[in-house]
Amino acid sequence: MKISHDIRREHGGSREEIEVGMEQKSKEFAAAGNRVYLPIAD
Repeated sequence: MKISHDIRREHGGSREEIEVGMEQKSKEFAAAGNRVYLPIAD
């Protein structure tokens, strides 16, 4: 998955670093409204 690849690239490969990265992505997702498909911006 692209998200997993991005997290490994940005935060390293250890389990702890990956968990921190996943938590960060989770917060970003929640801040964007917990929606998979966002409306198209004009």
